Amino acid sequence: MDRTVTRALSFANPLHATLLAFPVALYPSALLSDLTYWRTAEIQWTNFSSWLIAGADVFAGLVCAWALIGLFVGRARYSRGRGTIYFVAVAAMFVLGVLNAFQHARDGWHSVGPMGLVLSTLCTILALVAAFLAYGETFSAEKRA
Repeated sequence: MDRTVTRALSFANPLHATLLAFPVALYPSALLSDLTYWRTAEIQWTNFSSWLIAGADVFAGLVCAWALIGLFVGRARYSRGRGTIYFVAVAAMFVLGVLNAFQHARDGWHSVGPMGLVLSTLCTILALVAAFLAYGETFSAEKRA
């Protein structure tokens, strides 16, 4: 008796999901902190943003490394190009996050300013896009039982 079992899988594994959760949470938090500083000019908000971005960058680097490895040995090689697009989005998120950290390391008003807001917004968008690419749609894996 031959039967086919079809399972829906994300190309990212559970450890990857755990690592990706941090940039998805921390980059938008940094953006909100930047917007609050923009409205209030209370210097402590820039410190919050700097720490949030630093934490997001640490995990974004780990996600980027994991995504690169996943392209060759993980489920991403079966995802018909989504794994490559995902890696590009995560790599761009990481690079822009590092630039954002350098921007926020500046002194005074220039640490956030228009450029800091733009970088925080781009990092937030890329983090959300990466999460959608990893978990928005699944691919089917068939197995003969």
